[in-house]
Amino acid sequence: MKEVQVANICLSNNQPFTLFGGLNVLEDQGIINEVAEECKRVTKELEIPFVFKASYDKANRSSINSFRGPGIKKGLELLEKVKSDYLLPIISDVHSEEEIKQASDVIDVIQIPAFLCRQTDLLSAAANTGLPINLKKGQFLSPKEVQNVVNKFEHFGNEKILICERGSSFGYNNLVVDMIGLDHLKSYGYPVIFDVTHALQLPGGLGDITAGRRSSLLNLAKSAMSLGLAGLFLEVHPDPDKAKCDGQCALPLELLREFLGQIKTIDQLVKAMPELVIS
Repeated sequence: MKEVQVANICLSNNQPFTLFGGLNVLEDQGIINEVAEECKRVTKELEIPFVFKASYDKANRSSINSFRGPGIKKGLELLEKVKSDYLLPIISDVHSEEEIKQASDVIDVIQIPAFLCRQTDLLSAAANTGLPINLKKGQFLSPKEVQNVVNKFEHFGNEKILICERGSSFGYNNLVVDMIGLDHLKSYGYPVIFDVTHALQLPGGLGDITAGRRSSLLNLAKSAMSLGLAGLFLEVHPDPDKAKCDGQCALPLELLREFLGQIKTIDQLVKAMPELVIS
């Protein structure tokens, strides 16, 4: 069972889970501070390791009219401020080799977007930073095909890999989570993260924007985390209905304490059980 170090956090499928949480996309400074402060407060209280996440640019939005974020220059300044003000490690997604060069000076984990998970040059540039990599599994990939992407990172000399499940395309405008497939991802030995937020999307479900199934957040998270995973990826917002991106899938910030309390209970229970191998 491989371990990946992020700042002072050790991630492994048999260790207590880490929360990768925050905003879908960076909004105004007040909302950023509110989310970072509450996430840090709750995770400290519950003794859950925490990495702050937010995107400086959402390059794959459905519509040309959709909000993309502040862009890389301003966005990295905002992320660096969160990092210094709240003493938190940071994860954000990148979209090009040029972005990696800039972002790697600020962020602690490079996230590869699901749609770009097979782009070899992008993976090579990310690997060469030496930073941990959160690989979002493409909605179009089978769990078995993820091995090819893992092999690329290993070929480029970076084995600080986190494999992130975020749902698989199921016909049009729908995603499903294959629990057997999620379990298969663990067989590669690397820490597995479950992105409950994006697994609840209904891509293009509202025509020019993505719909979501926020009411199923807790049940889906509990189902996945019962497999014994290294981390949970979760987006929150003070007022999800007014969020500038994917609010239909975001957890209301006021529910974070109770939500994480239940997830931690399941995580502790599962990881306290003796391993039973069925062949």
